[in-house]
Amino acid sequence: MSVYDKLREIGVSLPPVTPSVALFLPFVRTGNLIFVSGHIARRNGEPWVGQLGAQMATAEGQAAARAIAIDLLGALHAATSDLNSITRIVKLLVLVNSAPTFTEPHQVANGASALLNEVFGDRGPHARTAIGVAQLPLGACVEIELIAEVA
Repeated sequence: MSVYDKLREIGVSLPPVTPSVALFLPFVRTGNLIFVSGHIARRNGEPWVGQLGAQMATAEGQAAARAIAIDLLGALHAATSDLNSITRIVKLLVLVNSAPTFTEPHQVANGASALLNEVFGDRGPHARTAIGVAQLPLGACVEIELIAEVA
């Protein structure tokens, strides 16, 4: 099944690539790798603000991570013009705005990982780092960057 068919099946529409608001590119391709810059969680077009373990529970963080994964797919589509050319999701770096006692950034990250695995099938499982941090840009609850391999 094509990636686009799978996206339609699960009701996901790809957003346009989010333009960078600072001195960096939304993605860079070098050789067969595409490095997608970190995307913060957004809800209704605004930063999804909050701190896991304080104002937010793990399930809400997972939803935010899933929403970021959709944005990352939009950037990958812009980088490749065809998500079917992705041969592997290589790695995610997931940063979770966490209260000092929050110990589940890996569970938050599962929101993004699960979507990528569902969409890409056996090309989706990836290496991953999930880290709790004291703060993220604009107070966002989660930020994720992605590396993918392309044919």
